[in-house]
This record gives sequence, structure tokens and C-alpha cells, in this order.
Amino acid sequence: MSIFKKSAPKSETKADAKASAVVSRPKTLTGIVTSTKMKDTIVVKVDRFVKAAKYEKYMKVSKKYKAHDAGNTKKTGETVTIIECAPISKDKSFKVAA
Repeated sequence: MSIFKKSAPKSETKADAKASAVVSRPKTLTGIVTSTKMKDTIVVKVDRFVKAAKYEKYMKVSKKYKAHDAGNTKKTGETVTIIECAPISKDKSFKVAA
């Protein structure tokens, strides 16, 4: 008998199995077009409300996303929905929903 025992391979826990079974969906955001100056790209401003823990009130937070718009079909001021996709360029990871 050897003093060094081989350990049995570890089986997945329930949490690991559940995490691997979860299917991720692309993020969908709605915002207003702020710029259409680039070729096939628009800038969309997305507003969201975040609760400030210190003051216990909601504050509006804005963020701008670059989205792919083939043919520059959208105009400034329009409300659009954008969907997350594979990176198209350094800053562009969204496309305009049809």
C-alpha cells in the first residue's frame, strides 16, 4: 500500500452545472440618437436611473454608445433600440435593431 493516494477527480457542483447551463442573451438598450456624423455609425445616449445609497434617492445616469447603422438610416433625435453584438471596431459593440 502506498502512502501517496491518488485523489478522485472532482465532480461538478450543482452551482457549477447550473451556471454553465445558463444561456446569455445580448443586451438590449433604448436611447436617443445624438450624432450621425460617422459613416455607418451612430452615437446613442442611453439614460437609466440608479439609486444613490447615501442619499436614498434615484439619479439619472447617462452613457453614450456607438452603434452600427448600415447606410446611416437614422437621424439625430430619433429613439432607437440597439442590440449587443460581437465587436465591430474598437469602440463599436452594438448594432441598431431592425
